Amino acid sequence: MSAADPGQVGGRAARGRRTAEKPVKVSRAGRNLPAAIAVGVILLGSLLSGLLFFPFAIVIIAVGFAAVGVWEVNRALEVRGMKVPQVPVLVGSVALPFAAFFGGTEALAFAMVATAVAILLWRSIDTAAEAIQSILAGIFVVLWVPFLLSFALLLLREPDGQVRVAVLLLLVVSNDTFGYLVGAFFGKHPMAPKISPKKSWEGFGGSAVGAAIVGVGAAVLFLDQPWWFGVVLAVATVAAATAGDFSESMVKRELGVKDMSNLLPGHGGVMDRLDSVVFASPVVFLLSVLLSTAS
Repeated sequence: MSAADPGQVGGRAARGRRTAEKPVKVSRAGRNLPAAIAVGVILLGSLLSGLLFFPFAIVIIAVGFAAVGVWEVNRALEVRGMKVPQVPVLVGSVALPFAAFFGGTEALAFAMVATAVAILLWRSIDTAAEAIQSILAGIFVVLWVPFLLSFALLLLREPDGQVRVAVLLLLVVSNDTFGYLVGAFFGKHPMAPKISPKKSWEGFGGSAVGAAIVGVGAAVLFLDQPWWFGVVLAVATVAAATAGDFSESMVKRELGVKDMSNLLPGHGGVMDRLDSVVFASPVVFLLSVLLSTAS
């Protein structure tokens, strides 16, 4: 058979197609594991480096994450025909984290009210249909992403705030890591199969135990608090992070999307990583302040 033989050419083409169509290997939890680990390490390393050497960088990163997260949610809502008032929502997404960091809880509350009023006025001027739906969608997006995320910056204002935010990040990462490892190998009983089929009770238990171990070490070594402080903080963080994960899964299922975007290889979108942090931030802030006072 010559080099130009159609059979040989066809065979090579078929082999080429099979090679090109070979699927990317994913983990048992449905992720591209090497990409997910690499992106996770880069994100965590960047955040911890910022906390140690340039704390204000965390404010900038939080504003960037909030803006991108809002853009992702807005884009997903538009799939179902819900038009979010882009300008006041994005402006509020930038303003809320800065207000929390520079002005504290009162400034954050004022910025949230001002953003809600701006959304109302913006849609009142606009003649687009379904104004009420648009207003409610805009307020929902602002409350879900930049408002909850701003509690991490309130935590940063506290004494030893850099360490407390680092502990928050470590607990959220511990929740994800231990939950993934235990759930991937031992998960058999789904917590909410209609919302998040891959989230199991075994994985939740792994998250709680693993985060508790990390929390005890962080409380004793970094926060100068008793061991039980770390256990309470860890369990509350795992519960909040799981609620955040379920909330985003429920929104995605309702909107009919798999991931909010594909900006982060192996993770999906920014909101697919922020879902745990935004719910955990206010819980850790409140408990950190209350338990520190009590102890």
